[in-house]
Amino acid sequence: MLFSKPSANVALENEPSDSSVYAPPSDDIETVVGPSVNVEGDFASEGNIIVKGSVAGSVHTSRHLSVEPGAKIMANVRAGSAAIAGDVRGNIKVKDTLELASTAKVVGDIEAAVLKIDSGALLFGKVSMPGLQQTVSENRSAARGRVGGKRAEAQILDLEG
Repeated sequence: MLFSKPSANVALENEPSDSSVYAPPSDDIETVVGPSVNVEGDFASEGNIIVKGSVAGSVHTSRHLSVEPGAKIMANVRAGSAAIAGDVRGNIKVKDTLELASTAKVVGDIEAAVLKIDSGALLFGKVSMPGLQQTVSENRSAARGRVGGKRAEAQILDLEG
């Protein structure tokens, strides 16, 4: 056969070993923005994305986004999951897990179900976790003496006497 698809091991041979920590399994890689590539505009994919260059605009994938060390994203980001080791200037919204490596620099608000931040990562922004929003809202209502939007009355009982 004259043309064949290189095996996953051959395709990743020349990449630094630390980049594989942030990348999805090689057979799932769909789009790679190389280190010399600059993308401007809205960038969307239904597959995994690895950014080694720079992207300005917006980035959206329903799967995994990897931002390698030295990469820059100046955009709002939406992804199923993400591992950030480069620079992101924009809000990040991740459905599942967001990992910030020790080399990550993020300026923007973050929303993720699970957040992992390695020592050394820099973050300037607000963090929200959807699972806690309802609990916090309920606690604030209870603290104000309201349940279900109506004023609640409480009676303290002395159970010891």
